[in-house]
Amino acid sequence: MDASSLHCPNCGAAVESDAGRCPYCHARLATVSCPSCFSLMFADAAFCEKCGARRVRVEAEDTAAKCPACQNVLQHVSIGPTELLECGRCDGVWIDAEVFERLCADKAAQAAVLHRVAGRQSTTNAGPVKYRPCPRCGKMMNRVNFGKLSGAVVDVCKGHGTFLDPGELHQIVAFILEGGLEQTRARQIEELRDEQKRLESQQRHILDRARHGATMKPSLGGAAIHPGMIFDLIDLIRGR
Repeated sequence: MDASSLHCPNCGAAVESDAGRCPYCHARLATVSCPSCFSLMFADAAFCEKCGARRVRVEAEDTAAKCPACQNVLQHVSIGPTELLECGRCDGVWIDAEVFERLCADKAAQAAVLHRVAGRQSTTNAGPVKYRPCPRCGKMMNRVNFGKLSGAVVDVCKGHGTFLDPGELHQIVAFILEGGLEQTRARQIEELRDEQKRLESQQRHILDRARHGATMKPSLGGAAIHPGMIFDLIDLIRGR
């Protein structure tokens, strides 16, 4: 869908397809993919303007969970088969661990949340790093570059879930669809092979030293040690 055909559902103004909010009325303008033809459509639109398919985004009640970024109350949202919590103030997204795993493997779920495959941009802030509390357990989360190569630095609480800043969910899905996880696995395999070669080389070196140790003269400071010097050193240590 051409960006010029997208209009703010609140005021009707023409807006860019990747705009987070309307520049005129400041209404929230999250975009998703049509579940049928994969054209762009605004999350608030009931039907796709191109093929008429019904949207797959459904908003539910607010939750007791607080946004890790701005402490606003998170809202329960369903996007196709994906259940997540969304912040209406800063547009951050919380995804439970099991749901996030399923999203990374499910093509249908990826298509539902993806708004643009090409031309993704990193949303990583250049400011000071701030660690955020998990909305489930309250402990500070770790910051992780998803897939080590995606450039999307997300907040992760092991066992509970992942918090993503605006744009990072789409960035991650685009990374997956472009084969990013396969590239990550290939790099990890190569690193393991390099480590194995390094350990084998180190082991051979140790075995060679042990094999030739009996024929090598012990030395101290590069000079040969006379057998009697060892006893002299022992006596010196004992204070004799």
